[in-house]
Amino acid sequence: MRQAGRYLPEYRALRAEKGSFLNLVYDSDAACEITLQPIRRFGFDAAILFSDILIVPHALGQHLSFTEGEGPRLTPPLSSADLDDLIPAPQHFRPICETVAKSRALLAPDKALLGFAGSPFTVATYMIAGEGSRDQAAARLMAYADPARFAHIIARITDVTLSYLSGQIQAGADAIMLFDSWSGALAPAQFEQWVIAPTARLVSHLRARHPHTPIIGFPRGAHEKLPAYARETRVNAIGLDESTCPIWANANLPENLPVQGNIDPLALKAGGDALTHAIRTTRQALHGRPHILNLGHGIDRHTPIAHVEQLMEALRR
Repeated sequence: MRQAGRYLPEYRALRAEKGSFLNLVYDSDAACEITLQPIRRFGFDAAILFSDILIVPHALGQHLSFTEGEGPRLTPPLSSADLDDLIPAPQHFRPICETVAKSRALLAPDKALLGFAGSPFTVATYMIAGEGSRDQAAARLMAYADPARFAHIIARITDVTLSYLSGQIQAGADAIMLFDSWSGALAPAQFEQWVIAPTARLVSHLRARHPHTPIIGFPRGAHEKLPAYARETRVNAIGLDESTCPIWANANLPENLPVQGNIDPLALKAGGDALTHAIRTTRQALHGRPHILNLGHGIDRHTPIAHVEQLMEALRR
């Protein structure tokens, strides 16, 4: 789970050449190359679009930058600025869709191409705070203190994300994934209102436009709220993070709903017996259910390449 990223030397070489993360994302030739790098090296079943979930805030008019060692910055933060005062910049979507088209043209027919976007709540947490945070307190506080304002932000993100993902599908994405990386921070009622409801709306409109494109939902940290998320959003598959018990998930998610995950990225980083055990445990727990073996979250940048090769060898064996 995650594009080539910082663990491949060929990625680091291209990053050094281009100079910044956003230069890579908005250069469709470079982004296409990065999208294909893991396929060339490991032969995965699917390529993941090289992009970032914060392209949506950039298109909504916030200034986006990435500081080495500090993460993303979005200005002005919506905790102190009004969304309606921003000047939309939908042109930021164009190179992303070009990357999709170029990648799909170069991929073999038996390799899928996954597009993605952040889910509305997770994107809102960055837009409101202006950066990532441990507890998403700024967004959660606004949701309680000024729910009308928060609802307006969520609605705008949802509408723009619909257009963005539709563009990816039209450009050639075979499936798309919705990353709600910070959904686990919400209380149950807030999760229902700010994760399930906007995601269900987004899935419904996407399905009306593209009825044959699978949609994978990944509400990280949802745990006991996963069955309601699956039923009410009607996604085609669920991503499980590494802290979710796959035995519990298999027993509680709707029958025959495909799942993706949920090997701990640190088990992959450790390799050896720990990785072998993680692969076996996940596969046994989800036996009998459609299953995409994957990580429970993004691959660690210090993961040895040999450990990814170990995982692929174990599966092929």
